[in-house]
Amino acid sequence: MEPYRIVEQEAVYFVTFTVVEWLPVFVKDEPCQIVVESLNYCHRAKGLRTNAYVIMPTHLHAVFFDLDMDARRLAATITALRRHTGRQLSDYCSMQLPAFDTILRDAAGADRERRFWQDSRHPEAIHSLKFWRQKVEYLHANPCRAGLADRPEDWRYSSAAWWMGAGESEVILTPLDR
Repeated sequence: MEPYRIVEQEAVYFVTFTVVEWLPVFVKDEPCQIVVESLNYCHRAKGLRTNAYVIMPTHLHAVFFDLDMDARRLAATITALRRHTGRQLSDYCSMQLPAFDTILRDAAGADRERRFWQDSRHPEAIHSLKFWRQKVEYLHANPCRAGLADRPEDWRYSSAAWWMGAGESEVILTPLDR
């Protein structure tokens, strides 16, 4: 059982989704757009709110909450999001990255044909403004630490520019005060 869990007493979470074997799938726009479109769909149709995010080549980080601060619905929505994006991204790999498709097939359990995401979402409850700031700064600085961008706001698949007032976000973002 995963030690990190979404619990009813907490409503806002920092999560990490990592590709199996840390495969660098998110190096082109198409797989990143699969995630962006899925996040925006979940915003419109499922009450998922994305507060901050970054898509890195091998993983993504986000701060999520439910529109009604419903932790159960948040957990169910995140599960559905991972399932949907996992299928879409596995199909992308099958067509565009056949060597990765073999790895995804090897990582699959008895219950599926392929596994895209590692099992853990590693949800961490955001319990204070200080912890929220720490997590948002961490995820926004991730491209810089990896040597992929000079400034956080320069990374396209990130909420950094939006939060810094320096640009738009492709993902619909929601501040926590709403």
